[in-house]
Amino acid sequence: QVQLVESGGGLVQPGGSLRLSCAASRSIFSIDTMGWYRQAPGNKRELVARIRRGGSSEYAESAKGRFTLSRDGAQNTLILQMNSLKSEDTAVYYCNAFFGGYNDNWGQGTQVTVSS
Repeated sequence: QVQLVESGGGLVQPGGSLRLSCAASRSIFSIDTMGWYRQAPGNKRELVARIRRGGSSEYAESAKGRFTLSRDGAQNTLILQMNSLKSEDTAVYYCNAFFGGYNDNWGQGTQVTVSS
């Protein structure tokens, strides 16, 4: 098991930026896959971006070119830098960590609201 604590959400105007952080209770390099998902009201939870232990990453089409995923090993933190935010990015963002073939862990979520 791993505990995940997200931070960095908030209210931002369209075109603005936010930086989300996910602090893990164990080394993030021991986790097979870490990522960010989001869920808007009435919608299913969807992948935003994820990174594998070896460093390869993938992004949703909606995130490509605007969002960047990175890892801070010293702080055991997964970071999602979001730029050029749009109203359709409004959602609750969840951090996920998956390892050991069956350990699927979620954070409590952080609200991101993009509005003028």
